[in-house]
Amino acid sequence: MKSAWFKRLLMALAAAAVVAGFAWSLREQPSLVDVAVIRQAPMKVTIREEGMTRVREVYTVSAPIAGYLSRTALREGDFVEAGKTVVAEIQPLDPPLIDRRTEAELLAARDAARSGVGIAESELQRAETALRLAETELERALKLHGPGVISESALQKAANEVELLKAAVEAARATVGFRRAELASAEARLLQPGQRDPEAESCCVSVLAPVDGTVLAVLEKSEQAVAAGARIAEIGDTGDLEVVVDLLSADAVRIAPGTKALVRDWGGDRPLEATVRRVDPAAFTKVSALGIEEQRVNTVLDLDDSDNRLGHGYRVFAEMTVWECADCLQVPISALFRNGSAWNVFVVDNGRLRQADLEIGQMNDEMAGVLGGIEAGDVVVLHPADTLEEGSRVERRE
Repeated sequence: MKSAWFKRLLMALAAAAVVAGFAWSLREQPSLVDVAVIRQAPMKVTIREEGMTRVREVYTVSAPIAGYLSRTALREGDFVEAGKTVVAEIQPLDPPLIDRRTEAELLAARDAARSGVGIAESELQRAETALRLAETELERALKLHGPGVISESALQKAANEVELLKAAVEAARATVGFRRAELASAEARLLQPGQRDPEAESCCVSVLAPVDGTVLAVLEKSEQAVAAGARIAEIGDTGDLEVVVDLLSADAVRIAPGTKALVRDWGGDRPLEATVRRVDPAAFTKVSALGIEEQRVNTVLDLDDSDNRLGHGYRVFAEMTVWECADCLQVPISALFRNGSAWNVFVVDNGRLRQADLEIGQMNDEMAGVLGGIEAGDVVVLHPADTLEEGSRVERRE
């Protein structure tokens, strides 16, 4: 009798344990969440973009004439003095090579020029002989005119003949000079390019530095023939730097001249203060790394303090403040999620979730200003999962 009663008791206890275990397994389990406390703190909204330093005034030294550029002795980083430092030396170009056909043509032209010189000299000799004869006739006419043997008109005719022959002699001499110049030109065209003497003082143009500064780039280092206007070097003052940043056009409209900025990640141990000087009025299209076409606007910043380690074309990051608040209520943007067109957060209230609608103001990369919906001291869930909902039990993840 007792054994039967004991067996029923054990069975009842076993059934109760099974029911209790089943109920325990079906109870609501709290979800582990990360949380943050809403607080009042200073907040600012900044635009951060990659930029590049550049010398404010870069001077490009170019060849004023076509010629043969000597090897440039300057190197990047060398200091130059305006009007004294020789940046480049330009010598005359060698004559071009002459092929056999051209040489034959030039030889024929030279021979023709020599013949022309001979003809001109013969003409000069003939004119001089005629002049001497006319001068003798004029002397005889003067002697005969005294006693009245010849008339006044005959004497005048002899004198005019002498003047005409003098002019003919001058013309013949000029023709000889002209023909000799033609011969010299024909002989000069026959000159072949010779080996250049590096020690010969044949430089005709020395290009001097236009300003005091540092050589930023040597564009042509080796000896070579250059055309007029060829770029040789770039010179600038590395102590007078500015920063150019290309912003999205939507961000550029929020920036105005005079906006304060910080230049970071330039390699130094402290950020450099800067001020926006100009926002370009025209944008340009730039393709991003993801292949998206973006409208960008160049913004120029003046460095309020600089560092001599910075140079031309260095990569920096500019951080420009467009809004700031000394003390405002803010929530981490990782706690926000969309509910239709409104921003919502999950507030932890006695281990349960309460979904709250928020009115959001300014936002930066980490925080969002709260205009209404929650109060300071509320605890909100960070990175809310899709499984969370109003009234869910949660537990803070340690």
